Amino acid sequence: MKKALITGITGQDGSYLAEFLIEKGYEVHGIVRRSAIEDPEHRMSRITHILDRIVIHPGSVESYPSIFNVVREVMPEECYHLAAQSFVAYSFEDEFTTLMTNINGTHHILSAVKQLVPTCRFYFAASSEMFGNAEESPQNERTRFKPRSAYGISKLTGYHLVRNYREAYGLFAVNGILFNHESPRRGFEFVTRKISSRAAKIKLGLAKELRLGNLDARRDWGHAKDYVKAMWMMLQAEAPDDYVVGTGESHSVREFAEIAFGHLGLDYRNYIVQDERFYRPAEIFHLIADPSKAKSKLGWDHHYRFETLVQEMVEHDLNLLKG
Repeated sequence: MKKALITGITGQDGSYLAEFLIEKGYEVHGIVRRSAIEDPEHRMSRITHILDRIVIHPGSVESYPSIFNVVREVMPEECYHLAAQSFVAYSFEDEFTTLMTNINGTHHILSAVKQLVPTCRFYFAASSEMFGNAEESPQNERTRFKPRSAYGISKLTGYHLVRNYREAYGLFAVNGILFNHESPRRGFEFVTRKISSRAAKIKLGLAKELRLGNLDARRDWGHAKDYVKAMWMMLQAEAPDDYVVGTGESHSVREFAEIAFGHLGLDYRNYIVQDERFYRPAEIFHLIADPSKAKSKLGWDHHYRFETLVQEMVEHDLNLLKG
């Protein structure tokens, strides 16, 4: 039985990945902050249904001794580093925490793997935010990086750390350059969940409006379930490499809102208010993936359609509020 270690197992991606690996017959281990263990109802809500099938280890990616001890105890064959300060808007408010957590956390776990179990295959959750306002569209593995946030900068630093450990020390280490991926498990602070949850509240008479920033920003949105499979496929390849993962389709925030409200029989134009407070200091206007390498070399493809994703999120939030 293979052993896998997941940082960020309590998040959207970590929870779906844990389920996927359990189905594959893995022994799944996850690193979780002590504060989450002490408040599992709220902080581990995405994985409460599988807690009896995984092994939880208290630890923090910000502490090298903490990470070192967990890696030494588990000695995993595969390691998925998903933990990060991943809310881009917050990275403008607190650049220091974003940079220190994301860069040091990646360095800590790479170093621990190298020292203790160099045969372990390592996945790093890179991000399309590294592209910024790219000079070409769609974006692929050869597109020049131009990050426009502390989050994007931190992920780009992690990307180069992974490449360095692969080339200098021979680690099987890969970067998954994932474009936006959502689900009913997305945090409420993200614009997609903000839309789906507020649309449900308005439908039930619990809210009257939704304030958003730039409605014309375009992203390549997919479903997290499709993307965690890509993570796993990268570590099953014969050789380590970096891959762009996305749908190859571009949609605006406005389109997301139109589908979400429309699914509930509402016209989004009657409820959405554009508010300058929610604009980014440095906006990224258009991201769209060219996932042809992942398709040709890994055999990966996405299955969820954009409309299906939005409707699933809205239905989930509607049922959550009714419950």
